[in-house]
Amino acid sequence: MIWEFIQNAWRPAVEIVILAILIYYPLMYVRGTRGWPIVLGFLVILMALSGVAALLNLEVIKSLLRYVFAGVALAVLVIFQPELRRIFAELGNIPLFASAHEERENIEVIIQAAERLSEMRIGALVAVECLVPLDDFVESGVVVDCQATPEMLETIFFPNNAVHDGGVILRGDRIAKAACIFPMTQRQDLSKSLGTRHRAAIGLSEETDAVIVVVSEETGAISYAHRGQMLRGVTVEELRSFLPSVLVPAGGASSKRRRLLRWSAFLRPAAPANGRPPANPEARS
Repeated sequence: MIWEFIQNAWRPAVEIVILAILIYYPLMYVRGTRGWPIVLGFLVILMALSGVAALLNLEVIKSLLRYVFAGVALAVLVIFQPELRRIFAELGNIPLFASAHEERENIEVIIQAAERLSEMRIGALVAVECLVPLDDFVESGVVVDCQATPEMLETIFFPNNAVHDGGVILRGDRIAKAACIFPMTQRQDLSKSLGTRHRAAIGLSEETDAVIVVVSEETGAISYAHRGQMLRGVTVEELRSFLPSVLVPAGGASSKRRRLLRWSAFLRPAAPANGRPPANPEARS
């Protein structure tokens, strides 16, 4: 009897697991995108109508809901077309041999560039993409798509350069875009001494999981923002200590490969910098 039960039950069990995966992980993925409020509102309305129709036995609404479910697949393709295109593009670019060593080399590029720009008092704004794609959160931007080096970052931010005004997006070991306009924070509790670069860094870190490094043009001070918090006036060694804690994954897996699991990242709480509690934006001057 047990063997007969297993023979009859394994197919439904497999179907349930497959359906659970197909529903759960896409929902966790869109949870971190701008389309999430649309999905949430749609699900709430759909559940409310289904509950009312079942409770009051409203046959017309039940029939209409069947047609709605049939059109959901088309609606998903239209609303989340950029996200779907990005998922398939990244599936075709899975790095097979990326390592934590390569991630540390990328981090060293950022640190060297920040140190040089700080010494020359050249303003800079660099966003390092983690799990959440940044393209949907920035305006304008010039596609660069070149190898990330300290010299290239210095060239981009050098005064009077055509693309020096704005932010740079780093994607892995490449400079993806320059002259990007990041969303400004709407917080009212920040010091009025914070400039546009710092407010843009905090704004982008509030909406994504990116790490944003800022170099002040006036003072040459280095700051970083992550998860809506900013630590100002950090030393090069403090920056070198913080960046690996966020950008270098445990076990040596690359951040590019982790993008394939981006939906699970939205379930994890923000990691504190260097094991400390989230920094107060006014903690460093």
